[in-house]
Amino acid sequence: MSEATLGGRFTFPGTSLTVQRMGYGAMQLAGPGVWGPPRDAAAALAVLREAVAAGVNHIDTSDYYGPHITNQIIHQALHPYPAGLVIVTKLGARRPPDKSWQRASSLAELTAGIHDNLRNLGLDRLDIVNYRVMGSGHGPEEGSIAAPVTVLAELRRQGLIRHIGLSNVTAAQVAEAQGITDIVCVQNHYNLAHRHDDALIDDLAAQGVAYVPFFPLGGFTPLQSSTLSAVAGQLGVAPMQVALAWLLRRSSNILLIPGTSTLAHLRENLAAPQLALSAQVLAQLNAIAAAVVSSE
Repeated sequence: MSEATLGGRFTFPGTSLTVQRMGYGAMQLAGPGVWGPPRDAAAALAVLREAVAAGVNHIDTSDYYGPHITNQIIHQALHPYPAGLVIVTKLGARRPPDKSWQRASSLAELTAGIHDNLRNLGLDRLDIVNYRVMGSGHGPEEGSIAAPVTVLAELRRQGLIRHIGLSNVTAAQVAEAQGITDIVCVQNHYNLAHRHDDALIDDLAAQGVAYVPFFPLGGFTPLQSSTLSAVAGQLGVAPMQVALAWLLRRSSNILLIPGTSTLAHLRENLAAPQLALSAQVLAQLNAIAAAVVSSE
């Protein structure tokens, strides 16, 4: 695929890292509940290889997916990594044997997480590491993140990390982190119906900082929208493709990392940037968030 068909290119601020705006999120490569090996290991390898062959050069992952499984699959599928491939990983959580998601933000935990990622990915240095804030729920919570961000800044000075990002954060936490170190990307929950980050996206765009939305169709509470379904039906495509195309149109600093464990869904996702959305369709889609807010 050409650069245009993958949504164009974006360079992380203050870096030499340039990626296609359509990337790939590796979380679904692990087993059910993001735990253990995949049901179909051959399919997991095939999805990664086809994504990269199609021009994707931005892969989002974490060593707590599995745990360890997803990074090991990436290593098996793609190592030695092609030139220009940017692997973005996350720290801030751990997966104990009960399969829960627990905070891991101490110096020892973050340092161990860095070395787990390096070992399982087969790298000497990580391109971008996002500090993922783990709250009591799925969404962001206010509170200082200075301590863990300072740890990552020190690990960067040691040469283990090239660049630092944030995940599941508030605008105040972004500002706090930027007072400690350069932040190249922010990864938060955002989609057609969940638009609480509109102002943050615009602020980051003005700074040239990437915004990477997760849960483009709702995640743990899937988006149910008759408008989205109707638009997709009119265009003859899947709702996910419309949701992804809308995100690319929303702002030029938005990078997409849709995940899937099947080749069919991967091909659908990679076709989304080619989807043309008329002004009328965009107006219909933009009205979804207002309808959700009014129903709450």
